[in-house]
Amino acid sequence: MNVVVIGSGYVGLVAGACFAHSGNQVTCVDIDVRKVERLRKGELPIYEPGLDRLVLDNLAAGRLSFTTDGSLAIAAADAVFIAVGTPPQEDGSADLSHVLAVATETARHVQGFTVVVLKSTVPIGTCDKVATILRERAEVRQGVHTIVVSNPEFLKEGAALDDFFHPDRVVIGTGSERARAVMAELYAPFVRDRDQLLFMDIRSAELTKYAANAMLATRISFMNEIANLCDDVGANVDEVRRGIGSDARIGAHFLFAGIGYGGSCFPKDVKALMNTGRDAGHAMEILSAVESVNDQQKALLARRVMARFGEDLTGKTIALLGLAFKPDTDDMREAPSLTLVRKLLRAGATVVGYDPVAQHTARAELGTKVRYANTWQDAVAAADAILLVTEWAQFRALAAAELASATPCRVVFDGRNIWDARALRAAGFEYHGVGRR
Repeated sequence: MNVVVIGSGYVGLVAGACFAHSGNQVTCVDIDVRKVERLRKGELPIYEPGLDRLVLDNLAAGRLSFTTDGSLAIAAADAVFIAVGTPPQEDGSADLSHVLAVATETARHVQGFTVVVLKSTVPIGTCDKVATILRERAEVRQGVHTIVVSNPEFLKEGAALDDFFHPDRVVIGTGSERARAVMAELYAPFVRDRDQLLFMDIRSAELTKYAANAMLATRISFMNEIANLCDDVGANVDEVRRGIGSDARIGAHFLFAGIGYGGSCFPKDVKALMNTGRDAGHAMEILSAVESVNDQQKALLARRVMARFGEDLTGKTIALLGLAFKPDTDDMREAPSLTLVRKLLRAGATVVGYDPVAQHTARAELGTKVRYANTWQDAVAAADAILLVTEWAQFRALAAAELASATPCRVVFDGRNIWDARALRAAGFEYHGVGRR
């Protein structure tokens, strides 16, 4: 098929490369001239394991191309995927200006029968707005027929390719049999069982994306509440997690305590779903609590450091291991490290940060107020306290003896509960976890 993906950010770039790899002719369109020039050379604007190789392979095979002018590609397309950003506005609602602008531009060039797919995360009713634009601006031309489909993405940063190539489900919102056939053909290489294709009405598909992320965010905040209670009553959150996670009705996923969630999806989608509820006259009280708990949890390590060293941290050097919101990505959007660093700096601390991948994106967010170390050893060498912020594999594998040999510091705050508390204490460290008292 001829596929156009408009927007070459995280979602669009992954989708475009994967559809090209399955044999489609894919054109990725973006208005950022410099980004397109880099992508044509196989230089990626984001870090995602394996994506660089996939893009290069499909560029070389001639199945994948990048352009700032999608007019010809849209005219020849069987499917046009809209994958532009929907950032939160001040009231928490999603900014749809990019989506609607792309719909308008698509309407100018689309020809024949075309499926227009909303891949961006959009509020309920957005597909209807896009369909209205296409109907009023495109279908007045003879022979033009468009069908708008909701197809939200469920990719995990750091595992996006595996998620796309081996999805647990593909949600497709459409009432059109013709559009359903096109989407089934596009996704056929990625699903072993057609039951993985979940066809539903458009509004249910739009809501499914928000509901899924809100549920996962709820589990995270719930476990962080339990972890904080464990600290207060002397219980161990690791044991509690094992106890409840072994219940098949609950399961073990997203039950790990820590310093809160971040990234481009959970914070934005929780806010957007709350805003949808307000617009419908329905207060989303559970989600309000989820957001409140998460905001407090991001500052947990700063509070713990100040409880240990005092409110005034002048003269103290605090080392942060990990800056990205999660491992295997350079994404700093809504990262807990941002809240943590700003609170430590306000208290007078000197902050040294190290991240295997996210140094450049962290610098763009935090500037020169933080010193960026070239290695984790450099970060901890002169520290008064070491804070584990992102659970990168290299930090998971770090032995207590190896850490002890790299620094005279003996105070560690494990914000992700990935280190062996007993081993660290045996090596002379003062260990502080989350809910592990």
